[in-house]
Amino acid sequence: MAVDASKKTPMPGADAARAASSHTATSPRRSASASSPSVATNREGRPGSVRDRARLRSMSQITRQQTSGVSRDWWKTPRPTEPAPTRTNSMTSFVCMGSTSSRFGTALHCPPAWRRASPGFSAVVTPGRLISSSDTAATLQTASFPMLQQLLAHYINTASAANARGEFGTAKEWCGHALQRAPDMPEAWYHLGLACAGMNSRPEAIKAYEKARTLTLQSADAQNTIGVQLMELGAYPQAEKCLLRSVELAPGYAFAVSNLGKLRDRQDRLDEAESYFRQAIELQPGFAPLHANLGGLLIARKDYPGAHAACQRSVELDPNLGDGWRNLSIVLGELKRFPEAESACRTAIERDPGAPEGWSNLGNLLSERGRFDEADAAYRKALALDAHSAETWSNLGNALSEMKRFEAAAECFQKCRELNPNLDYAQGNLIAARMRACDWSAHASGISDLLTTIRGGRKGAKPFDVLALTADPVVQRQAAEIWCQDHWPQDKAFAAPGASPAGSRITVGYFSADFFDHATAQLMVNFFERQDRSRFELIAFSFGPDRHDAMTERLSRAYDQFIDVRSMSDAEVARLSNRLGVDLAVDLKGYTQDSRPGVFAQRAAPVQVSYLGYPGTMGAGWIDYLIADECLIPQASRGHYTEKIVYLPDSYQVNDGGRRIAETTFTRGDAGLPEAGFVFCCFNNNYKITPPTFDGWMRILGQVEGSMLWLLEDHPAASAHLRDEARQRGIAGERLAFARRMPAAEHLARHRLADLFLDTLPYNAHTTASDALWVGLPVLTCTGDSFASRVAASLLHALGLPELVTDRQEEFERCAVELATQPDRLRAVTGKLARNRLTMPLFDTALFTRHLEDAFVAMVERHRRGLAPDHLYIPRRSGTSPSTPAPSASAG
Repeated sequence: MAVDASKKTPMPGADAARAASSHTATSPRRSASASSPSVATNREGRPGSVRDRARLRSMSQITRQQTSGVSRDWWKTPRPTEPAPTRTNSMTSFVCMGSTSSRFGTALHCPPAWRRASPGFSAVVTPGRLISSSDTAATLQTASFPMLQQLLAHYINTASAANARGEFGTAKEWCGHALQRAPDMPEAWYHLGLACAGMNSRPEAIKAYEKARTLTLQSADAQNTIGVQLMELGAYPQAEKCLLRSVELAPGYAFAVSNLGKLRDRQDRLDEAESYFRQAIELQPGFAPLHANLGGLLIARKDYPGAHAACQRSVELDPNLGDGWRNLSIVLGELKRFPEAESACRTAIERDPGAPEGWSNLGNLLSERGRFDEADAAYRKALALDAHSAETWSNLGNALSEMKRFEAAAECFQKCRELNPNLDYAQGNLIAARMRACDWSAHASGISDLLTTIRGGRKGAKPFDVLALTADPVVQRQAAEIWCQDHWPQDKAFAAPGASPAGSRITVGYFSADFFDHATAQLMVNFFERQDRSRFELIAFSFGPDRHDAMTERLSRAYDQFIDVRSMSDAEVARLSNRLGVDLAVDLKGYTQDSRPGVFAQRAAPVQVSYLGYPGTMGAGWIDYLIADECLIPQASRGHYTEKIVYLPDSYQVNDGGRRIAETTFTRGDAGLPEAGFVFCCFNNNYKITPPTFDGWMRILGQVEGSMLWLLEDHPAASAHLRDEARQRGIAGERLAFARRMPAAEHLARHRLADLFLDTLPYNAHTTASDALWVGLPVLTCTGDSFASRVAASLLHALGLPELVTDRQEEFERCAVELATQPDRLRAVTGKLARNRLTMPLFDTALFTRHLEDAFVAMVERHRRGLAPDHLYIPRRSGTSPSTPAPSASAG
């Protein structure tokens, strides 16, 4: 069983997922640098995610902070809104002021002799002479003109103002005028670099900056400023030369030292980055942005206590520092101190209302708390300030996905891809949003490109999304390992807690966000109630939404302790688990919605196991075991999983053999189905329906006259697209009917209106398959090579129905048509299912409980003996009583 939700991209600055994530989700690191000679501030990070969970976090910025300290004004990029300088009779003073103003029109405040000659600034009036742009330096010198430097300053000031307005072509032209007269003028090369960068002409920009670098080798300020610009272009070797030279010229230059830290951050040399940031603080301890930068780096390193101290210090030094408040809000969010985080974020917005990063961060925090309407509004305010932020478009897409506005989400992800085709996980986010809307435009080419990205070791998609796109377990493992290393690097692994005494009662911790009326709880509640308390102590760690229903009450009675850890950080949850002496931590979420893998990355228990929630490998060194069976993971497939496999004797999936089916009698008319005719159904989530699967279904309908296909109504847009796709394949759209969601017991009862459940590939029916089988509805499946594509086969084998398992699409279609057109064959299969459902192991909860308990004992006792995890086979028991001696598990 897998939870049908994507992770969000990672939260800003944390490079994690909520997941989703989500935001991203999740997610890539990007930094913004300030122009000379300021400190380039550190990073932006979710869910996606983060937070892609992506934990609902994908990236708001820890933004740039302009600082003082440059001795040469011409390096400073002017702002169009700066006021004109006061009148002066000094040409020298005027030139200096012109370098910090937005327009050469400032000359209008100076004596008439220096006013511009035309609106285009093509000439300057001097006493007794008109100097035009066609004059060369030689001409001016011949004329004994003493003010060439002032003319060049005019060109540079005009270029600078044009760059500030985004008129990069104009700026480039004015730089050309200057370089025609003074080819070795570094200011002109620098502003030419800015103009070329603005025009996305990266090679030309790097060349211009390099020329400026060689002309300013004795200026620490200039080398620092050029280094920052080269760093922004990703020209790290050239940037390194500049910044090292700056520090060589001025060892006490804190800004350059901090920018070296930023460069090392960009290069993922985080130890060096932290060292440089701390050196900068030693050089200038009272400068708040340096502390904010260190805080940003420590957020990325998941040193949240250290980050909190640094960010808190930054706002103490400068209460008006928007960056400091933004970073503080991020770290408070990571610590799950959400009210304080939101307050800090709103303070950041008050301090710097024009900074889009503040609004984007607020959107991430609101998304993390499930306030998606408010998050939507916050992201749109950020985009109103900066419509070119790919990260914010991605975050908005994640929020819209959570609101099931999949078409709008896809538009956001498309915009994100247009702005930054290489943004981490954006490629997969776009495909996933379209899949949820059953929009298959460019489906084949999109998946082909995505798989190429993942096979190349790049951040293409969140692991959960990949499960529905391919049955290739190699790609699924690659995607999981990429995501895991991005968010919880293996080199930061935490030591496992010590083992408890041999033979003592085993403490099992169950970690989930779904301790309410949810598919996971429905499957597991009877298992929890049946566990042997003489051998096991049970503790539930709940980090899901604030939902309390009858299922929550029932579950809370099944545990020795039920602990709400929503407001605790991952580290705090892990340490709490350690203090409580948890021997075995069971992750029931994996990489699904609202998951908390970070808890396990910090070793919540000496033995950690993935079970039920996520049907694939976690790609993580800190998950020791994966519960499966021999149908799901044959021995030959073990290499596709980073975990050791624990093989249960029948099916891996727990089921409640006492689930209630409503006594309500539904009619086909109630469901919008014709009274006559064969009804195929599939209640899988719509994103599991792929074009090849749908092609097969339509061929089946085409061969069974009068038949209908009954699907889950997951989203109106998806239903409309599916009907349109049917018409394109020659099948009337009216032959598709859609079932709205309803309470579990009633949903089970309406299965009786259908004749055969058709499965999906590459992501099979999981809970939906056991639902159908429990009611007595046959399920026809087609297997692939991945865990997720073999679950229905596992269930059917445990029920003694291997005849409903196929391994080729052609066989699947042939079997479906035969069952629909040969009533006797269908009656035989249905009768066999009715007999087996109460006698075969699949729905024998008591037997399953003993088997999974035996698995828990085998894993823990192996650790207690000092043995490393290994593949384990759990033998079949002869009885269900807890007192019945368990056969020994075998390793290998």
